[in-house]
Amino acid sequence: MTILFCFAHPDDESFSGAGTAMRCAAAGAKTVLVTATLGERGKRGDPPVCEEADLPAVREHELRNAAAVIGFDELHLLGYRDRELADAPPEAMRRVLVSHLRRLRPAVVVTFDPNGFNAHPDHVAISRFCSEAIAAAADPRWHPDAGAPHQVRRLLWTPPVAPWDAVALDLDLAAQPGADFVIDVSAFRKRRIAALRAHRTQHLSVDRYFFDRPELDRIVDVEIWRQAWGPALATRPSRDVFDGL
Repeated sequence: MTILFCFAHPDDESFSGAGTAMRCAAAGAKTVLVTATLGERGKRGDPPVCEEADLPAVREHELRNAAAVIGFDELHLLGYRDRELADAPPEAMRRVLVSHLRRLRPAVVVTFDPNGFNAHPDHVAISRFCSEAIAAAADPRWHPDAGAPHQVRRLLWTPPVAPWDAVALDLDLAAQPGADFVIDVSAFRKRRIAALRAHRTQHLSVDRYFFDRPELDRIVDVEIWRQAWGPALATRPSRDVFDGL
């Protein structure tokens, strides 16, 4: 089994996905991360970790450090401009993503929901591009030189409720619509925390949602996913992203 995570920025994978990737890898799956931009228009920290001109290289270094902690088998950087992803040429984006999908042949793909989780335009864009590429990858008429067609069996989206909100509100996730997979990643808590800390330039948002909260352990011990499509689940929430595959 292979699981492919397709996100917009460095740190997206550590906010959501790191624990699931580590759990899948521990079970023998191949894990791959595709990151569309280097987040070069993001924050630099307070006090700044680097000069503005150095931010793209610093964020790439942070991403590679986090990916090494998580243990992704492959990391692919697409090189698009931060906050301009929606303007990426659709044909070029489709081709590169279809090529990855047909080469890797993942059973599961993970990306942002259509609203980008928090309406960030790059998140919305990568969700759209990823979904479109999944459909194209299964159709042999699209990019026949990019490999044999492949049908992804399950697409997962970021959930309607974030783990930090679920913990703060003490929600019963089994009763929450859209909490289709609730993954216990507590065995990987220390590595999840290390991956988050790798994104030093982004410490303001990382601290806000994780390290400034008294329920840190409970927040990092679970990841939640919504099923966009895939085989029907016998129970919701499922505890395994490969359930039924």
